Amino acid sequence: MQLSDLKNLKIAIVGAGYGGASAAKALSLLGADVAVYEQATQIREAGAGIGLRPSTMNRFREWGIFDAIAEVSSPSEAFEILTPTCDRIMKEEWPVAGDQTHTHLIHRGDFIDALLGVLPEGMVHLGHKLESVQDKGETSVLTFADGRTVEADLVIGADGIRSVVRRLFSDKEPVFSGEHAYRVVISADDAYGMVVDDNLRMYIGRGTKIYLLPLRHRNQVSFDITALCPDGTWVPEVSKEELLATVEGFDERLVNITRDLDMDTVNIRAVYDIDSIDTWHSDSVVLMGDAAHSMLHHQGQGANSAVEDAGALADALREAASVKEALALFQATRKPVTDKLQAISRQGWAEDEIAEVFPGQKPASLAQGK
Repeated sequence: MQLSDLKNLKIAIVGAGYGGASAAKALSLLGADVAVYEQATQIREAGAGIGLRPSTMNRFREWGIFDAIAEVSSPSEAFEILTPTCDRIMKEEWPVAGDQTHTHLIHRGDFIDALLGVLPEGMVHLGHKLESVQDKGETSVLTFADGRTVEADLVIGADGIRSVVRRLFSDKEPVFSGEHAYRVVISADDAYGMVVDDNLRMYIGRGTKIYLLPLRHRNQVSFDITALCPDGTWVPEVSKEELLATVEGFDERLVNITRDLDMDTVNIRAVYDIDSIDTWHSDSVVLMGDAAHSMLHHQGQGANSAVEDAGALADALREAASVKEALALFQATRKPVTDKLQAISRQGWAEDEIAEVFPGQKPASLAQGK
C-alpha cells in the first residue's frame, strides 16, 4: 500500500498481549492510526519465563526495540532434554536467524512491560471488554460491554484463545490437552544448585515434564511442571500433595524445589489449544496470535508466533495494494507455518522419543489421535 494510504488507515487491535502490542508497534511504524483495546483494567502476566527465538529478536531489531527487550532478558545458547534422573537425552543449540544466534530468556511480565513501554502514550485503552464485532465489508464496528463503539478500516483480533473476534470465523471451542501446567518463578538461590548457566532444561518422564528456565539477570528461575490430568477446569485447584505426586521419581533436587513451593504463588492452569481454523480474515477483520492458532506450550512457540504474525501483517500491508489483498497475503504466509507448529506442539516430541521416555503411556493428545 502507498504511504499515504497507510497513514489514512484506521486500525483497531483487540487485545494488548504479546501479539497485540507487537502489532501495534509494527503497524504504527508504517504510519497508520493504531489503537489497542484491552479488557483488563491492569495488565499483568503470570509469573513464568519464556524464550524469544532469534527470528523474534530480529523483528525487535527491525522495529528499533531490540535493546529494550535485551535489557530485561538473558541470552541462551542451548536447550537440553533430560530424563527424570538428569541423564541427558539431547542437547541442541538454538536455531540461528541471520546474525542472531541466541534465544533470549525473559520473564513474561518484563516482556509485556517492555512491549507496552515502547508504544506511544495513549495508544492502549484499558477496560474495554469486547462484546461483538460487526463486519460491514470495508470497515468493521467493535461494540464494548459498556456500550462504546469503535469503527475501523481494519480490526485485528489479538484477543487470545477465547477470542470474541474469532466467532466471526469459527464456532469451535478450545480443546483440552489432558494436562495441567503449574508455573512459578523462584529465586535461583532456592533451586538447589540447578541453575548453572543460561540453558533451558526440560526433564521428561512418567507423564510429567519439568522445565527449568533460568532468568539469571533477575537471579531467578522459572519452574514449570506440566503433568497429565483429566480435570479440564480452566483454573483447577491442586494441593501440594497432588503436585508432589506428579514429580515422584524425579531427581531429589527437583522434588525439593516442588516441596518448598508456596502454593499461593503457583499459577495453575489446565492446558488448552484450538483446532486449526480454515479462515483468519474477511476484508476488514483479521485474527492473529492465539486467537488464530493457539498452540500447546511444548515447543515454546506461542509468543514467538504472535510476534512473527505482527511482523508478517505489517509486511503484507506494505507490499499489497489494498487491505483485502494484504490480509489474504498474511494468511497465505503465516497459516502453513502455524498449522505445522500447532500439530507439532500437540505431539510434543517425535513418537520414538515419546515412547522412550513415556514407556507405555503416551500423552493424552496422542492417545486421542490428534
